[in-house]
Amino acid sequence: MVDVLDGPNHQQRVQIDVTLYAPVETPAPTILLAHGFGGSKADTAAQARELVGRGFAVLTYSARGFGRSTGEIALNDPDYEVSDASQLLDWLARQPEVQRDSDGDPRIGVTGASYGGALALMLAGEDPRVDAIAPVMTYNDLGQALLPNNASRQPFRGTTPADSAQSSGGVFKQTWAGMLFAAGGAPREPAERPQRFGPGPAPAQQSLTCGNFTAQVCAAYSDIAQDGKADQRTRALLDRVSPKSYNDDVNVPTLLVQGEKDTLFGLDQADANARQIGADGDKVKTVWFAGGHDAGPPGPEVHGRVADWFAFHLGGVAPVPDPGTGFQFDIAGRPQRDGDVPVRTMTSPSYPGVASTRTPRYQLDLGGAPTPVINPPGGSPAATTSLPGAGEVLDAAGSLGQTLPRDLPGQVATFSTEPLDSPLTISGTPRTTLAVSTVPGQPTTSEAVLFAKLYDVAPDGQRRLLGNAVSPMRVDGLPANGRPVEVNVSLPGLVHPVETGHRLELAVSTTDQAFALPDQASVHRVALAGDRQLSVPSVHATASSASGLPVAPLVGIGLVLALVLLVWLLSLIRRRFHDQVDPQLADTPLAITGLHKSYPGKKAAVADLSMRVERGQIVGLLGPNGAGKTTALRMMLGLLRPSKGEIRLFGHRLGAGSPALSRVGALVEAPGFLPHLSGLDNLRYYWAATGRPMLQSHLDEVLQIAGLDTAAKRKVRTYSQGMKQRLAIAQAMLGLPELLVLDEPTNGLDPPQIHRMREMLRRYASTGRSVLVSSHLLSEVEQTCTHVVVMHSGTVAAAGTVEEITAIDGEVTFVVDQPRAAATALNTVEGLGRVEVEGTQVHVDLAGHQAAVLVAVLVDAGVAVHQVGPRRRLEDAFLQLVGEDKR
Repeated sequence: MVDVLDGPNHQQRVQIDVTLYAPVETPAPTILLAHGFGGSKADTAAQARELVGRGFAVLTYSARGFGRSTGEIALNDPDYEVSDASQLLDWLARQPEVQRDSDGDPRIGVTGASYGGALALMLAGEDPRVDAIAPVMTYNDLGQALLPNNASRQPFRGTTPADSAQSSGGVFKQTWAGMLFAAGGAPREPAERPQRFGPGPAPAQQSLTCGNFTAQVCAAYSDIAQDGKADQRTRALLDRVSPKSYNDDVNVPTLLVQGEKDTLFGLDQADANARQIGADGDKVKTVWFAGGHDAGPPGPEVHGRVADWFAFHLGGVAPVPDPGTGFQFDIAGRPQRDGDVPVRTMTSPSYPGVASTRTPRYQLDLGGAPTPVINPPGGSPAATTSLPGAGEVLDAAGSLGQTLPRDLPGQVATFSTEPLDSPLTISGTPRTTLAVSTVPGQPTTSEAVLFAKLYDVAPDGQRRLLGNAVSPMRVDGLPANGRPVEVNVSLPGLVHPVETGHRLELAVSTTDQAFALPDQASVHRVALAGDRQLSVPSVHATASSASGLPVAPLVGIGLVLALVLLVWLLSLIRRRFHDQVDPQLADTPLAITGLHKSYPGKKAAVADLSMRVERGQIVGLLGPNGAGKTTALRMMLGLLRPSKGEIRLFGHRLGAGSPALSRVGALVEAPGFLPHLSGLDNLRYYWAATGRPMLQSHLDEVLQIAGLDTAAKRKVRTYSQGMKQRLAIAQAMLGLPELLVLDEPTNGLDPPQIHRMREMLRRYASTGRSVLVSSHLLSEVEQTCTHVVVMHSGTVAAAGTVEEITAIDGEVTFVVDQPRAAATALNTVEGLGRVEVEGTQVHVDLAGHQAAVLVAVLVDAGVAVHQVGPRRRLEDAFLQLVGEDKR
């Protein structure tokens, strides 16, 4: 029993019941292992022994008010539970079994589940001695966890997988809150009365209605339980005991583990923790496992990940590889006859939206008419949909469990997608937009309490409630005249594979037995709003493990993979032997020297071609038919073998199948798309054929750049020629390559689309990437490109910036307000060539002078210069260079 000072004034003390487990070799790095709400140190004994087996010292303890520990429960208040844990670190620093970084500073990691996980986050934010943490299935905002409101009138801006629309004034999660309050225990005599230190009032008599809670917590529960709403004092208390108020100060390596089946603390809570801690670049790894408060605690595999996290970041035990900062989530299959549940673990390099690009989302069209929904008097009868703590039971019940969640007639509005034509894995928080209104002439209120949920509906009509969860929302301020209010709604966060032929059904009901419901009878109308779509997150990830697979096929697959790996290694060695990288060209996307391509008995198609494309340039490749442009492009992409010469991509010598080609995207001749598939699926399958992770495709960004994000789900056979061309360009942009090669990209595009193409290429190059464009539209090249290479008869006729090519004869034009005065001033410049006046334009032969010098001469002479540019257009220069200028 360790004595700790109690409360903000430290006028009393309480006793904390602890057990210190020590490994064979000491001193050792130590893990502070906290338990969940309503438990004690006995609940963590098994995990403590696992950690000791890895070489850690482990301190388990019963939090104040639980087990044999004295004191009152303050819900992880910084002045109580967090202060207790900080004082336990003081105690640990004095123990000989504990490794120390300095006097009073133990080498410490903190972990715990649920209530204990929040303690880990808050202690790391309050005590700088904490070196690493691993909170498990815990919360970020206790107010939103217990009174969630998943509807907001603000637009969606989140880029992480499970970011949720949240507003204040949520719906009370009365079943879970009641279970937690009951877990606080009935009033009891503590093992030892709290002792006083110095003067001060004696402890107040414990209230019989408050169990082991502090008076403040008891008052807050009473406030919410009576009317389902929290007053300002209660909201302030919930904020004070929430990790969200302390995450800005968490700067230690953090492993966030959250359950995928959890109606108490959903995936949105871990998502918020990841965003807040990772905002400053702190090291965060996120794991979603197939469990949670509704489906069982984490097992040995998750415990092993926690131990690996501490082994790497604390040191002092057997070394392990760097666990990194990636993102892992489980896809659970259907329970087998033996009760085993096959699980695939998917891995992504990082948690999308925190340290990487935003989460890919797919838009599914929803259909369904506006529907009036009834809230019965007293909220009874209420629908039985979300069953807190019963997810595991429903899964085990199989088809029976699927029929238990039931909405009541008259209380629900439903909207549905079409059956999916390809499988889709939901990994995060789906979103949609609803319009809610009063119904004039019916009993109604200006406030609607609704519950949104998502079903997977099989072709035979079987419905499965996803995540065993609902998203409550309180929509207030509804006009009495029936004018709808649009709200953005987040569905429950979940991981679920939707099979081909299944559809998703969105249900919005007025009741749910797990929540506090309005007493007043009312009718409201619910309709789809916005783009009438369901936005579904699907994180691009690769399978890293699986369970339940037969062993024999794996052995055969392993032998095949070993053979493939051997062939690949031999190929890699061969390529590296022949590929001598030129370090001076490592940052140059394309360098061509002395390139030739000839065919027997014919004139050389390309002769002595030399050119370069630097980073950030848009280079236009021009030339008349037969100039050798397409032949040159095909050689640049490894599709033709040069007769002579050298091509280097980023310093690597180019050959067929060169790895450097993975950094190049190309459109040379029209690609063949499968007309019966959507544009999105065509791009998906093309990228999958490259063998690279789907996460690297940047599919959403590419569709947006190409202007196809709204048409991506349509079948290609419905596309116009211009849309097909934009889809081809999108395919070339997959992966956002560092060098983009486009042959006649404007074919089939109308003038507005060509304008958008011009802006798109400029934005693309502004990021440091490069573009090589072959086009016959000289005006577009002049307006789009920064540099030009003119080919004629297989060789380079001219190369340089657009300005250099158009001013190749040294003539410029000044647009001025006083042309005669301008001509007089310019004629005073010694060595200047011919000066001609044409209206407001003055044409000048520079004869080696700089245009900027002449501008200064004109300004000094009091002449206003409105415009300066080459006298000729690119078309004039092109015709002269290729010998077509008849003048």
